[in-house]
Amino acid sequence: MSETFNIYCDESCHLERDGQPNMVLGALWCPLDKTREIATRLREIKKRHGLSASFEIKWVKVSPAKLAFYQDVLDYFFDDDDLHFRGLIADKTKLRHLDHNQTHDEWYYKMYFDMLKVILFPHSRYRIYIDIKDTRNTNKMEHIRKLHEVLSNNLYDFRREVVERVQVVRSHEVEQLQLADLLIGIVAYVNRNLQSSPAKLSLVARMQERSGYRLTSKTLYREDKVNLFVWEADWRSGFYDR
Repeated sequence: MSETFNIYCDESCHLERDGQPNMVLGALWCPLDKTREIATRLREIKKRHGLSASFEIKWVKVSPAKLAFYQDVLDYFFDDDDLHFRGLIADKTKLRHLDHNQTHDEWYYKMYFDMLKVILFPHSRYRIYIDIKDTRNTNKMEHIRKLHEVLSNNLYDFRREVVERVQVVRSHEVEQLQLADLLIGIVAYVNRNLQSSPAKLSLVARMQERSGYRLTSKTLYREDKVNLFVWEADWRSGFYDR
């Protein structure tokens, strides 16, 4: 019987004109049969630090007062062998959508495909959950359906037996998605060379130490715990460097 995995996806600064040069996409994944245990452990960490079990782990909430809590959450990710993370870092200043007859949304989901395709293996099953940012965005729903189609076709999974579902969820309801937000926030912060928050810099240093990577360049292709790659446009060939 093939193993089933849940994949939780989120992004930072994905809009075309948001004033930020770098976009970071991230995917946290774990075995389906471990999801309840992982969610329980994260809620226990919240309670241990005097927080409500419903407190939402978010990068924007990192502060000196909650630094110890976020350090414990980050350490839990590294200590649990069932948790894995893959991130994509893209320099939006190099985008040339008109030259390639694509919209920004189409490019965005191409990046999602590039991030996810390395995670997927034909002998396993996957359920992909993406944080919803705007419930009124009907184009996003259509792109998610297209993403499911492209991922399945790439695996010759025409009956949707490998990629079982791709659906949107709300991050405040899913602990694993909250953890993905934290990891993405760390990667985005160091790649934007920000220095304003000592608490956030402390988490960057901790993730660098525990992963063994600077978090600003691609890792080994088959790195299993923290797998990163940097997207660069190669407009001469029409392909992307990964």
